[in-house]
Amino acid sequence: MSTRHWIVAALACVAGAAHADDFFRDGTFDGELRLYRFDRNYEAPTTHDSRANSLAGLFTLKSGHVGGFGVGVTAFSAQSFGTQSRDTTRIDSTLMGPNNSISGFSQAYVEYANPWVTVRAGDQYLATPWMGQSDSRVIPASYQAGMVDFKPAKGWDIYAIRELRWKSRTSDGYNDDNVYYPSKYHGDRMYGNNGSLPLNAHEADGTTAIGSTYVANGLKAQAWFYDFEHFARMGYVDGMYTFHTDSAIKPFLGVQALRQTSGSDNVLVQTRTKITGVAGHRIDANAWGVDAGVTIGKGKYDVSYNKLDSAAGAVGDGAIISPYTNTYATDPLYTTSMLRGLVEQGPGHAWKARASYSFFNDTLQLTASYAHYETDLRGASHDVYVDVVYKLDYILKGLQLRDRWERTVGGRNNLNPGNQPWVNNRLMIAYKF
Repeated sequence: MSTRHWIVAALACVAGAAHADDFFRDGTFDGELRLYRFDRNYEAPTTHDSRANSLAGLFTLKSGHVGGFGVGVTAFSAQSFGTQSRDTTRIDSTLMGPNNSISGFSQAYVEYANPWVTVRAGDQYLATPWMGQSDSRVIPASYQAGMVDFKPAKGWDIYAIRELRWKSRTSDGYNDDNVYYPSKYHGDRMYGNNGSLPLNAHEADGTTAIGSTYVANGLKAQAWFYDFEHFARMGYVDGMYTFHTDSAIKPFLGVQALRQTSGSDNVLVQTRTKITGVAGHRIDANAWGVDAGVTIGKGKYDVSYNKLDSAAGAVGDGAIISPYTNTYATDPLYTTSMLRGLVEQGPGHAWKARASYSFFNDTLQLTASYAHYETDLRGASHDVYVDVVYKLDYILKGLQLRDRWERTVGGRNNLNPGNQPWVNNRLMIAYKF
């Protein structure tokens, strides 16, 4: 029985236990329309420029709760209306894959909730640092999982998650893989992934995660343990404190640390898979970072630093193994850019300077940043980033125009195609209702 079928069965059981009106009366329906245009412009003469267009819709239906029980379903569809090039090398397949359409369900879950605990099972979005939605494309990533969120006090959450399979940002269904598996592994339509493993690699067995978050009085802190089965075990902590003052100037300071070792029967070791160009006989990653800055009225300014140690004999020479973010550049390291960070480049260090400011009663937000990387395996590179967000609520509430632009320069070993600079531009129009 598929997930959607057992969700319908659960809905019928709950509705049968109470009046149907009670179950649906407090239900909600919302969604989002996304019109995206992605362009990749390369300076390497042997690499084609690529582009993609997509109009996508995400539609979420949530029931009311009867005795604390409820269900939720999110359907999605993305269409390029025949605009994809016949030459696949000229398609930015990270947006929605190389085909002209993709449709399916990204959520279909049953849950129990009260003021102290939420228990959810089925297809769902997750929001943990190393296993989240990676929501920078038309369709977010989602997971087949069981999740418990215990709330012992205000601002304090304790999570336990068991994930079995996932759906990438370009997949139409759930699969027993992650970003290290090649595209089309077991029929998966996964693109823009790392893809280093061979096609005959053992399927992924999911992830167990336990974590806690705390927010109070200017402090935001979290601690997580992940068992990416047959890939790595990871401990991760971070905290950010904002100093309260009697003025519009509010300094903040953040720190983060990560430790990762081999899990049992590591598939990357067994297959001698090269990560950042290096195979190894164990997983061994150690990283830390700091972020310091200040908010002044409508502006925010900060400088951050990350260090990832090298480890001789380890996979990737000490690379961080991140089964749901590698090549997506959606990890929580402070210095990660729109296109990549130390997760993708391997051991070394990086720093990043960023400034953002909101104009016209927060209608227009501008962000600019510069990130510099010095890595053992991919050399020195830097990224310049500009992000413009224009909220059009005065035309239609929930309408937003956004353009993200980044130019990356430098590196070696084909960090950039032909070791030449290139530009990625992402124009996005979104309407939430």
